[in-house]
Amino acid sequence: MFYIAPMQQIFSYNKLFGFVHDVFISIGCSDSDAATATRVLLSADLRGIDSHGVARLAGYVRLWEAKRVNANPLIKIVHETPSTAVVDGDAGLGLVVAPMAMQVAIEKAKNVGTGWVSVRNSNHFGIAGYHAMMALPHDMIGIAMTNASALVAPTFSIERMLGTNPIAVAIPAGEQPPFVADFATTTAANGKLEILQRKHEAAPMGWVQDNEGNRSTDANELKKGGALLPLGSDREHGSHKGYALGSIVDIFSAVLSGASYGPWAPPFPAYVPMPMNMPGVGLGHFFGAMRIDAFRPAEEFKQHMDNWITRFRNATLANGHDKVLIPGDPEREMEAIRIADGIPIVESVTDELIIVGKRFGIVL
Repeated sequence: MFYIAPMQQIFSYNKLFGFVHDVFISIGCSDSDAATATRVLLSADLRGIDSHGVARLAGYVRLWEAKRVNANPLIKIVHETPSTAVVDGDAGLGLVVAPMAMQVAIEKAKNVGTGWVSVRNSNHFGIAGYHAMMALPHDMIGIAMTNASALVAPTFSIERMLGTNPIAVAIPAGEQPPFVADFATTTAANGKLEILQRKHEAAPMGWVQDNEGNRSTDANELKKGGALLPLGSDREHGSHKGYALGSIVDIFSAVLSGASYGPWAPPFPAYVPMPMNMPGVGLGHFFGAMRIDAFRPAEEFKQHMDNWITRFRNATLANGHDKVLIPGDPEREMEAIRIADGIPIVESVTDELIIVGKRFGIVL
């Protein structure tokens, strides 16, 4: 059996920006909100996280059509202290709600050293790394996390109870690029399964299990009642740790803010019915900003981060490998390539974008 790679079309960043921006305008977003949402969405494509970029645009439109996304939200702080806040996103696009909430965290950190913001009543917010990196220009460490559609079975279970629940931490350096860790708390994010489905490829063992709890390589397993596996994939390889990490994200993002948590988290696909007896409102996020000089002088810290990064880059290599990567390296390198050469979009996603464009009279 021969694998035929899917056809791809290359689009410039500016071309995609104009198209996506116009789609967000067409669903009723203000110009500023549409620009923010577009920047967040396309940051995923630039950084090579294709599952969370324009491939998600049609999904956001369907959520709007299902009246689950408010294109003109009144985002507001509903509770706060000098260093903390709870933000209600008014069912807005997470691509808009999350940057606003992270900015609240940054402003609080400017004032008192650290800022911590939990968000309720939001939607899917794109890649966590974008929001964490907002802290970097301010000589701050940024933290971002979110709960998500329940697709993940806890260790020893077959029931979907958690989302892929990503965590991102961005740490500035001096001469070296920043340290940016952005990862799901599952062995693989659902978006990677969606990419495999488009390519008609099998999933690596340890990503999913079937509806009886047996490990599977079927990339379509979720459609058959199966579940994603926590980071570690099984108990012998530490899945209880991935389960714990995903649970922490769920609690910080949703239980703390008043969003719906666990199996009640709103599903991303608009056609999936909302869970019954939801204990909160919308999806939840959690953001943190820590001013470095609240701990030690920023320049001194960044010099030591340079030293840390340099030493790790020069770690003794295992056989068959040519370099040690620092978290954020692959995404930063991909961003430079795609800004220069364009963003490749697979044919199935391009076709979907064309359909979305026709819906609003916008040409891709």
